[in-house]
Amino acid sequence: MAGAPGTKNMIKDKHFVDHHRTSLIDRVSQVEPLLDRLLERGIITQNAYSEVRANRTSQKKMRELFDGPLKACGPKGKDIFLDILMDLEPFLISDLKGE
Repeated sequence: MAGAPGTKNMIKDKHFVDHHRTSLIDRVSQVEPLLDRLLERGIITQNAYSEVRANRTSQKKMRELFDGPLKACGPKGKDIFLDILMDLEPFLISDLKGE
């Protein structure tokens, strides 16, 4: 199972993004660019994109993203989400990884 999607990003049987859910909700600042890239990559639908963007704060947007599209997309979708976060928020992800 070493080559299965998501296995490289697992921490104690949880995906990295699930393990760090609270920190990501609190600390991701570039939510709109993140949503744009998730839509472009087919991880979220146009409807989900609009619903998440309708929230007023970054934290509410991230919570909506976690509770809907990210819950449904599985490990491969979460890997793509993490790749996008590494591009947009490299210092945050490095901090969470303990680097």
